[in-house]
Amino acid sequence: MTPPTLSARAVGNGVLVLRLSGAVDTHDAAALADELCARLVAALAGQRLVLELTGTEAIGTTAWRILDARIQHLGEPLLVVSEAPQVVAAFAVLLPRGLRLHPTLDAALAALPGTASAAGSAGTGAQEPQGDPWSEVFGLRAKLRSHSLIGMAQGMLYERYRLSRPEEAFDQLRDTSQHHNVPLRVLASAVLTAPPAPARDGDWFPGRRPVVAPHMKLLDVQQPDIRDRRHVLRAAVGKAVTISAADAVELHLTDPAQHHALVLEEHANLDAVYRDAVAHVTGPPAPCAQTRDHKGPVSVPDAAGDRRLSDTPEGRALLAMGSRALHVLPCLTGDGDCTGTLTFHHAQPGAWLTSTQHIALERLAADLAAWRSWYRRTVILDALERLHTHCRSVT
Repeated sequence: MTPPTLSARAVGNGVLVLRLSGAVDTHDAAALADELCARLVAALAGQRLVLELTGTEAIGTTAWRILDARIQHLGEPLLVVSEAPQVVAAFAVLLPRGLRLHPTLDAALAALPGTASAAGSAGTGAQEPQGDPWSEVFGLRAKLRSHSLIGMAQGMLYERYRLSRPEEAFDQLRDTSQHHNVPLRVLASAVLTAPPAPARDGDWFPGRRPVVAPHMKLLDVQQPDIRDRRHVLRAAVGKAVTISAADAVELHLTDPAQHHALVLEEHANLDAVYRDAVAHVTGPPAPCAQTRDHKGPVSVPDAAGDRRLSDTPEGRALLAMGSRALHVLPCLTGDGDCTGTLTFHHAQPGAWLTSTQHIALERLAADLAAWRSWYRRTVILDALERLHTHCRSVT
C-alpha cells in the first residue's frame, strides 16, 4: 500500500483543501491526526479546512476513531469529502463528533459560513447531489439511532413472554407495527415506557375506556385519517407553513424512552445537512430544546449573531441552509406537558410573525399536543394490547 501523503491547495475565502492520498493504517492515523490538529488550531484563528479523500486507497475504522478522538476536543469539526461506500459506512457506525462527512467538495464548502460562492473556484462545478451518499449515510444514522430502542424492546419481550427465540419478539413487534400503522421505533419506545404487562393472564390495560378523538380544527383531519400518524404530522407541517409564511418548518416530538429527547418527525424545506444535525436533539443550545425545557416560546432574531448557537453543528448547518431568524413554539397539553416543538425559519433576520399568525400557530401546537395525547391513549395502547395477546399466543 502507498504511504499516506497530504497536499494542500487554497480555494478562496480562507479555505484550505487538504487532499489525502495513499492508505492510512492505525499507525499512520496517529501521525495524521497530530498534523490535522495542528492545522485545525490554526483554522480556529481564521483559516478553514476541508479534508478531501478522493485519492485515498484505504482507511480503517480504527484510524477513523483515532482521528475523531484527537480532533473532537478542539470544538471545530473537520469537514471530510468522500463518496466511498466504506467511508460512508464507517461514519454511519461511528457517528463521529469531530468529523463531518460531505459527498462532494461543493457540499463541504457550502456548509462553511460565507463560502457559498467558493464552490466554483474549487474547479468541480458540481452541485450537491440530492440522493445517494447523503441519503445513505443519514439513513444509516437514523437506523442506528432506532436500533438500540428496538433491540431493548425486543429483549424485554423475549424475557417477559419467555419466547423460544429473540427473533420471535422482533417478528411480533414488526407485525404489530404494520397492523396498527405505528412506526417500529415508536412502538418500541412505548414497550419500554409502558407499565409492566402481566406475563400470562389478563389484559395489559384492563378496564380501558374509549377516548374521544380531539377536534382538530386547524388540521382539517377527520376519521379515519386521525389514526394515521404520518398523515397528521404532514398535515400539521403543511398548515404551519401556510399560517406562518416561513421559509422552512420543523416538527419535533419528545421520546419518553430517550429522556424526552426531541426527534425530528416531519419538516418542510430543510436541507439534508441541517436535518441530520437536528434529527435527535437532547439539550440546549438548540432552540427547540430550550423551548421544551422552559415550556414557552423561544425566538432567535439572528442566528448569525448568537455565538452560543452558531458555534454548534446545528447552528452552522442552519446558517449554511440560509436561515437567520427562528421562532419555536412548544406543543403543550392541558396539563402543561411539552410533547414536542414547532420551529419556524426565516431567511431574513428579525421578527416576522404577526400577532394573528402567532395565535393561530399556538392553536395548531395545542391541537398537535391534544392529538398526540389521544394517539398515545388509543392507537398506541391498542397496539400494545395486540402485541401482548400475540406474544402470549406463541409461548
